[in-house]
Amino acid sequence: MSQIAAEKEIPEERILDIVEQAIATAYKKEYGERGDLIEAELNAKTGEVRFWKVRKVVDEDMLLEDDELEDLKKGEIEEVGEKVKFNPKRHIMVEDAKKEKEDAEVGDEIKELMETKEDFGRIAAQTAKQVVLQKVKETERDLTYEEYKDKEGEVISGVIQRVEGRNILVDIGKILGVLTKEEQIPGEFYKPGQRYKMYVLKVEDNPKGPAVYLSRAFPKLVSKLFELEVPEISTGVVEIKAIAREAGSRSKVAVHSEEDGVDPVGTAVGQRGTRVGAIISELDGEKIDIIEWSEDEKQFIANALSPAKVHQVEILEENKAIATVSEDELSLAIGKDGQNVRLAANLTGWKIDVKALGGSSEENEEDTEKENE
Repeated sequence: MSQIAAEKEIPEERILDIVEQAIATAYKKEYGERGDLIEAELNAKTGEVRFWKVRKVVDEDMLLEDDELEDLKKGEIEEVGEKVKFNPKRHIMVEDAKKEKEDAEVGDEIKELMETKEDFGRIAAQTAKQVVLQKVKETERDLTYEEYKDKEGEVISGVIQRVEGRNILVDIGKILGVLTKEEQIPGEFYKPGQRYKMYVLKVEDNPKGPAVYLSRAFPKLVSKLFELEVPEISTGVVEIKAIAREAGSRSKVAVHSEEDGVDPVGTAVGQRGTRVGAIISELDGEKIDIIEWSEDEKQFIANALSPAKVHQVEILEENKAIATVSEDELSLAIGKDGQNVRLAANLTGWKIDVKALGGSSEENEEDTEKENE
């Protein structure tokens, strides 16, 4: 059992429980009767086994009515919530239970020690073996699911294993994660053996085992990478207030700190750009603008249009703002194909109209849904 526990990375107490279930199944098959509920207790040190027949203590209120019974499918155990179909092999009325155990109460279990048998037949032994194999496999799958479910919303490192159609299968340890086409960075090519950091979007428990869905394009991948690279962000000294991202091209990150004397932008950038440089490298050269978040909406909008210098921001109705820049800063504020103003709008949640001093304006019509943490 210790060997199986080590090989399968399953706690020894779980392996012991599985073996006890298997022995109980073998005992019932060889010596029990249909409907019996048998439990086994194995002393892992001595090999001694004891068996009990178990019955649950019930009362009249727990029994199903005749009309309720008609709606149930036939089976050894038939229960609806707390109510049960009385089976004398599995249930005992509370009045009878008190005759065997004075302090018995509804919901308790009455255990009757059975004669110990050790000479199981071939069929019973084979049944026990199959139970062990099946339960070990199920437990291994459940533990794997629990492990990766806890990593949902986190960044995980994985190695590209192979390409299947439009999906990329990634070795993330015990199982293969799935990087769908929609969650890949446009223009990024994935080759077997390459290692990447990826965001765990969701983990599903399927009949064939856990399915882990990964992302390289999700905006929160950027914030999680900053948490890994910048200790002040992971400890909460500096907070990422909002992120707007066009994966593979450019991201804008708004940072803020309540601590006196802390420069949130400088902290995130790092000395000579080392911190943000490591993240840019991980994202294959994706540009990252780090701007300071502000409660002042005008100031926040002006900061969001960085690297362009904004002379003035005017707030209008219907969540709309006009940012005025110099003539030579207009193209920089708008960005190639309108990307800079589009990302600024997504970051701030405002529709932004960029206007040159004394000139015409360029309005961003993109969806301004804010990408918040």
